[in-house]
Amino acid sequence: MADATARALDPRWAWQPYRPGKEVPWDIRRVGHLYRRAAFGASYAELEAGLKAGPEALIDQLLKGGPGLAAFDAEMAPLAQNIARYNDAAHLRAWWLARMLHSPHPLQEKITLFWHNHFATSYAKVQSARFMLGQYELLRRHALGAFSELLRAMSSDPAMLIWLDGRDNKKGSPNENYARELMELFSLGIGHYTEKDIREAARAFTGWEIQGTKVVFNAKQHDDGVKTVLGQTGQWDADDIVRICLEQESAAPFLVSKLYRFLISETVTPTPELLTPLAQQFRKSGYDFGALVRTMLSSNLFFSPLVYRTRIKSPVDFSLNIVRGLEGKIGTTALAQALEQLGQNLFSPPSVKGWDGGKSWLNGQTLLFRQNLALALTSTEDARFGRRCDPAALAHKYHKETDTEQVDFFLRLFLQGDVSAEARARLLDYQKHAHQLPAPVYWTEQDIADHRVRSLCYLVLTLPEFQLD
Repeated sequence: MADATARALDPRWAWQPYRPGKEVPWDIRRVGHLYRRAAFGASYAELEAGLKAGPEALIDQLLKGGPGLAAFDAEMAPLAQNIARYNDAAHLRAWWLARMLHSPHPLQEKITLFWHNHFATSYAKVQSARFMLGQYELLRRHALGAFSELLRAMSSDPAMLIWLDGRDNKKGSPNENYARELMELFSLGIGHYTEKDIREAARAFTGWEIQGTKVVFNAKQHDDGVKTVLGQTGQWDADDIVRICLEQESAAPFLVSKLYRFLISETVTPTPELLTPLAQQFRKSGYDFGALVRTMLSSNLFFSPLVYRTRIKSPVDFSLNIVRGLEGKIGTTALAQALEQLGQNLFSPPSVKGWDGGKSWLNGQTLLFRQNLALALTSTEDARFGRRCDPAALAHKYHKETDTEQVDFFLRLFLQGDVSAEARARLLDYQKHAHQLPAPVYWTEQDIADHRVRSLCYLVLTLPEFQLD
């Protein structure tokens, strides 16, 4: 095991493109792994199509997005306009969940979610759905582009100006909040700057104001004096500070390590040597984030057993994996409310550090809430979701009629077979004896059979393996 781990963490092997072989075949497990990390799960048809396509073609497809994105954006735009007009925070969350579920470019939405946690900004303080939507659009537009451009734009984003008090940052009375988080959380990490760097940088961000729904630069409130930041002296403004931060040796490794945790593993700690080649490539590329994502998703390490199912699903991933797998057509307002119970309220991260992720997602209460949500989605008896996410209808669609076919179908769909023989045997035993359980007298034989299928699907979703990404 030690030798295997050492090899996996050797950068000469880890970041080489994965090539299927006898020991590492392109199989349904790796297709599901890619869809979980780079999207929000997959339907049965997507899994089978991905298996046929092969890794290179599927990764290309995920990075480019599917057809119809412009039409989808046009369809979603009027809803966003109404949400902004009426400052509708509840439907703001539901709107983004609908995008995650239905966008032809799920990887773009997944990386936008990554950036939302990186630049963690909350409606609780901003109190403007318009500004939160504007920040979302900014994150999505740059999600797979140049991080340098995203960071520059974020410095004058209206939601961020409110969230970190940038609109109160005036000449002669600088507010340090944004300068501090720019260095600590957004670009460099703790220990790579001084308090003086923060104070001097704060002066460079003075002058931005919000007038109505517009951000304006008030030159009279900008401190255009000489500043020394991270060893460089000049009449720096906001763009200069971003440039100086990204010129620091710590910037690229800091950002690469955050994406590593998001896409690769939360439990396998990377060594500095492992991340160095990626950090060097990232910096030389002008901070091309899409290229970095491609390198990680295409790598030997990404597809290795060492990092397989080593992340705990976030509430968003947990719920959308179910809905996408079942090809559900649910409304997302109730789903957004359920996610708040599970600990992930979109557009309202808990602090400037965002969600901690990992083990923090699971405790006795949130695990119970996850099981309740899985039951609500699969039972067809919950008024919030009805029959719009029906496992029995899905099994009929794919002609899975026998007990064995149904068990293997749901295990392949949601876990790609990642369960023990004992767990599979217990599920088969349930199917064989479930018809003996009492049922309402008015149920038909088909009602009883469909209920068994729905209960089977629910049991699969409560297996420990389904909690892992």
